[in-house]
Amino acid sequence: MMLALSIRDFVLISRLDVSPREGFTALTGETGAGKSIILDALSLALGGGADKSVIRHGAAQASVAAEFAPPPGHPVWALLAAQGVEASSGETLTLKRLVRAEGPARAFINDQPVGAALLAEAGDLLVEVHGQHAASSLMRPAVHRRLLDQFAGNDALLAACAAAHAARQEARSAREAIEAAAQTAAQERAWLQETVGELAKLAPQPGEASRLAESRAQLMQSERVLEAVAEAVTALAEADAEGALAKASRAAERICRLPGFEGASGPLPDAARTACEAIERAMIELGEAGTAIAALERLPLESGDLEGVEARLFALRALGRKLGCEADALPAHWEALAARLELAEAGEAGLEAARKAERAAEARWHGAAHALSEARRAAAARLEAAIAAELAPLKLGRATIRVAFTPLAPEESGAFGAERAEFEAETNAGAGFGPLRKVASGGELARVSLAVKCALAEAGSAATLIFDEADQGVGGAVAAAIGERFVRLSGTRQVLAVTHSPQVAAAADTHWMVSKDGKAGGTRLATLDAETRQEEIARMLSGAEITDEARAAAGRLLEDA
Repeated sequence: MMLALSIRDFVLISRLDVSPREGFTALTGETGAGKSIILDALSLALGGGADKSVIRHGAAQASVAAEFAPPPGHPVWALLAAQGVEASSGETLTLKRLVRAEGPARAFINDQPVGAALLAEAGDLLVEVHGQHAASSLMRPAVHRRLLDQFAGNDALLAACAAAHAARQEARSAREAIEAAAQTAAQERAWLQETVGELAKLAPQPGEASRLAESRAQLMQSERVLEAVAEAVTALAEADAEGALAKASRAAERICRLPGFEGASGPLPDAARTACEAIERAMIELGEAGTAIAALERLPLESGDLEGVEARLFALRALGRKLGCEADALPAHWEALAARLELAEAGEAGLEAARKAERAAEARWHGAAHALSEARRAAAARLEAAIAAELAPLKLGRATIRVAFTPLAPEESGAFGAERAEFEAETNAGAGFGPLRKVASGGELARVSLAVKCALAEAGSAATLIFDEADQGVGGAVAAAIGERFVRLSGTRQVLAVTHSPQVAAAADTHWMVSKDGKAGGTRLATLDAETRQEEIARMLSGAEITDEARAAAGRLLEDA
């Protein structure tokens, strides 16, 4: 329900703060006092048009804020969550509109800036305004089907239809994907067969190319080591074969053992001994070199078929270049191409299975949609009878309201079924049915809305209902019937009604009177107590001059209410 309405500098209203109560509240006042201004202000907060002309003369801006307390699970919470507006279910919700003399109008929900469209969408979920110039959701065909489903209690059937539609869409998408893939695969079947055959022949393994590259590098290094050792062994062997060591040994003997040199001194013996020692050291080091080279031959070096490794690696890389992928990606590529080939060779078998699944899903949806349609038509008959029972007491006995169903085109049908539902009216027998707004006259429109709303009872998400002069042009028993229906609706909704009828005003739980503020030149609103309420209803009965008879009649109306 609406908890508070705050208006600042709006037309004739300088400052107004009201707290609507539960039940039925009547708004009365003399013509021109400003009742419509209050409704216009509320309309602004609910996302209505924002014109700079609403700014009170001399003010820089006009603002209107309306605070609500939607219960947990109310659709407005899901709407705000989907739009990224921070709001916690179960807390209050404030819709605000600001119209500035300079700059564009601004909209807020819980002090967060939002677009006017979102403000209007949230407002539609919270408040319904019915009147000659402000008909709410009952006058919008787009929501009639939802209202009918709520009246019928079709939640389970709607959920089943939505689930069947989702499954149907999924089956259709799967069939289309298989069909497209099969068509593409069939066109490239020859290439696929050749390529998959080539991959199968080569049979690449995951990570094989990387392992081969590493093995090749190790084999090449080992080969270079072995070649160098072999050359060294060969060189030493050749030196030994040519007698180099033996010749060096004989040279040492000849020089170092010359007669008379041993123990002698002088340049010649010293030079001979030096030469001899150098030859001996050279022979010792050559021997050590041979031992070290022999040790190199015994080292554990990588061994394998370098040529075979290189051939395999080069073949993998060549095929990778041909297919436009890395050599290590060949196994995954092989798997994907094999799957495409399998699909191409499967042909109609796979497609037929997908088509069969789609037909089954289509049949399930048709069954769910048919069950929903049957429930809607049965509920429509009950709703039409309920509306008819409400029309006569409201002086609309010649009018007929019906629910018209229009089949949807296949591409339009889906989660919500296979038909469109719209409330239509015929105000006189034989005149023909048409949309509510176009058929009902201005004076009848609010009463038609009241009759339909009473019949729908719990349908609709708005917890606050506002009726603007639903009693226009009627009086007596009809006005009393209108008041009775407001009271009935207020059992589950917060009802506010602008009225000129004393019968309607007397039926209210709360009575607001709107009047002109002579000093400030604006509009003020007062909540009437028992005494002032009787006086106001007496004014409504007698006019400008309030008589004792009018006061007595007002008292009887209040007692009867």
